Amino acid sequence: MNKLRMTLCCALLVFMALPAFADEIVSFKIGYQTLSPSGTIAGSQGGIGTQIDIEKDLNFEDNEDLTAEVAFQLGIARLSLGYLPIEFSGTGNFNGTYNGQSFTVADAAQAHVKLSLYDLGLTLNLINVDDLPVRIQIGPEIAVKVIDAEVDFSASGVGVAINESDSGTVPIPTLGARARIGFSDYIAVVARVGYMEYDGNSFLDAEAQLEFSPLPMVGIYGGYRTFSLNIDDTDLNVDVDFSGPFVGAMVRF
Repeated sequence: MNKLRMTLCCALLVFMALPAFADEIVSFKIGYQTLSPSGTIAGSQGGIGTQIDIEKDLNFEDNEDLTAEVAFQLGIARLSLGYLPIEFSGTGNFNGTYNGQSFTVADAAQAHVKLSLYDLGLTLNLINVDDLPVRIQIGPEIAVKVIDAEVDFSASGVGVAINESDSGTVPIPTLGARARIGFSDYIAVVARVGYMEYDGNSFLDAEAQLEFSPLPMVGIYGGYRTFSLNIDDTDLNVDVDFSGPFVGAMVRF
């Protein structure tokens, strides 16, 4: 969390030093996200490792955590920095191998998966209409998703003592689009989607949300987010999907 605070403060100081635009908007959102997991993880050695189902094999439950986003609207450009922590853990009994070590259904297997997602995005609103009853902003978005992934796996039983920890940091650029339609000064709908695949890694991120601002500078929002993450590293394989609703509060100045 200290890393997040430092990054957000640096971004804010940089943009405070830029020339002011007539329609400049700075917004900050803090929310509460619930995510349901599905997919597989594997620790491999020499290309050999069991694909472990995080729902069926490890009984992972939903993740609930806080999220944050700061965004700067400068003319038709919108720069945003978001942070989403994801953490799951579970236990199960099944046959398999992890990093070359075998275990059976008689052994107690445990796993803990922790992901920290940093989302830096730039949108250019090529369609920016504000002289109609509704305001329409639509444009392409370029983003970089920096993912810190940690997977801890253990299995213990008669003659078995596995305790492995794997981690990796993967930057994944995505291309997509973002749209915002403001029906009034109080209500707006926002949607965004981004995708990229390269070097065995891929990321799909999509969300839709409704913003409600009863006061000019203060509001609340809620929506639904889904993303699919595939990390194919030397000794760490993650192929997971997460989706779920979120709610939060926002301020603008």
